[in-house]
Amino acid sequence: GSGLQGWGFTLRHFAKMYSAKFGVSQDRLMTRLWGDHFWDPVAKRWASTPVGQDGAVLRRGFVQFILDPIYELCGAVMQDDQARLTSIMASLNIVLAKEERALVGKPLLRAVMRRFLPAADAILELVVLHLPSPLVAQRYRAELLYEGPMDDECATAIRMCDPHGPLMMYVSKMLPTSDKNRLYAFGRVFSGTVRTGQKVRIMGPNFVPGKEEDLFVNKSVQRTVLMMGRKTELVDDCPCGNIVGLVGVDQFLVKSGTITTSDIAHNIAVMKFSVSPVVRIAVQPKHAADMPKLVEGLRRLAKAEACLLIYQEPSGEHIVSGAGELHMSICLNDLAEATGIEIVQSNPLVSFRETVTAPSDRVCLSKSLNR
Repeated sequence: GSGLQGWGFTLRHFAKMYSAKFGVSQDRLMTRLWGDHFWDPVAKRWASTPVGQDGAVLRRGFVQFILDPIYELCGAVMQDDQARLTSIMASLNIVLAKEERALVGKPLLRAVMRRFLPAADAILELVVLHLPSPLVAQRYRAELLYEGPMDDECATAIRMCDPHGPLMMYVSKMLPTSDKNRLYAFGRVFSGTVRTGQKVRIMGPNFVPGKEEDLFVNKSVQRTVLMMGRKTELVDDCPCGNIVGLVGVDQFLVKSGTITTSDIAHNIAVMKFSVSPVVRIAVQPKHAADMPKLVEGLRRLAKAEACLLIYQEPSGEHIVSGAGELHMSICLNDLAEATGIEIVQSNPLVSFRETVTAPSDRVCLSKSLNR
């Protein structure tokens, strides 16, 4: 599919491409490329019915101007029709790199479609057009984000997205660094500015104001990095409204937490997931001497995966529990690659749970032999 091959599109992409040909503005053409709008090539105009001026059956604009070119391009690639493919690529201004021209079949299709309809452009356009900016979103989301009183300095700074207010950052995920030995604390800055070398308070999800449990005070942010896909870039600071990675705080957090500079700050609400770890697999190293590597690998994996639960049974077995068999397969493959050891896995076990959702409509009687 397009997700696997890394391509996608929006109506605006094709409207921009066809606007010069039709002499129509992009916004107006976008309304014609979706819905019951049919292009009549004889009358040279758009129609609202699928019957043309000469009685011919018309096709929707979306099919004729969007799907047909995609099908035509994919067909030329998969049929290895070089003459037709060269002609189509020239008309669509698709230019392949030198190493991509030697590809055939699905690898060539992936390269061509990524050049023609890069998924990154479509996703970025949707983000810009449909997601509210932090300045707008945090005004009405502050009550859902912050667990403390709505009139303290932290809540006010979050609501106003104030870069000069106290630092309030929520770490949502731990990402492994390139050397696999440390983890980036990846999250969003809701207020204030996080800086390299800054002294912060680190509050885990179990922190309760007034107590010292799950609280680490006066810890330093060693580095501040921008996460750009697989690449990272060091920066001196990052203001609120952005997502950022921190180095040096992973040892104080398990999966998530709140980082602040305010002594009166409460936690930012923990993210909730629609899935829970129900599939369990017992793991052990093939060679007993590799047990310390496995334990360390499980510790890092528990931090990096928010929906993963790892614990040790009284019998000594190490249990990994995830959201599904596919999720478990990916996590255990990552574990094997990170530790470099052979891992023996048990068969997956699924926990089935039931609960009572409403009172019974009948009286139930249970008799027991116990007296």
